[in-house]
Formats: sequence, structure tokens, C-alpha cells
Amino acid sequence: MITTTDLKVKLIDGLGLEDIAVDEIGDDMALFGDDGLGLDSVDAIEITLIVEKEFGVKIKDAGEESGVFSTPNTLVAYINENK
Repeated sequence: MITTTDLKVKLIDGLGLEDIAVDEIGDDMALFGDDGLGLDSVDAIEITLIVEKEFGVKIKDAGEESGVFSTPNTLVAYINENK
């Protein structure tokens, strides 16, 4: 079972977020938009690749991104449900 900490470590490494520590990313923090990490559509592509490579889970429908990629919790839930 993947934890949010596992995911956050992979996101920090994979997206080059050197200035952010794991404990600075809340489990329910928005990944996209000004109220959260502020990631963009290019980062969404990178996250898709990270999830596939590191956790062996494919994001089946790009339309799912809005819900699946909302927060670390939603992404971890998707990974664990589809692993």
C-alpha cells in the first residue's frame, strides 16, 4: 500500500521541487492552482509518468485528472485502488 509520504517523495524528486520538504505538502493540499502547490498542466503530464514508472499504475483517462490529481490523498487513493 502506497502512503502519501511515498507519493510526496516521488513528486518532489520527479518534479524537481527542491525547495519543498515532504512535511510542507499537506495530504489534502491542492496540487494545482494558487491555493496549493501551484503545479500546471506540464506537471500533470510529469505526474502521470511518475505514477506509471514508480507505482506501475496507468492513469486511464486524461479526463480523470481533475479528480485524481486534486490532492496527495486523492492520487494515493487512485494508485492504491488500481495497483
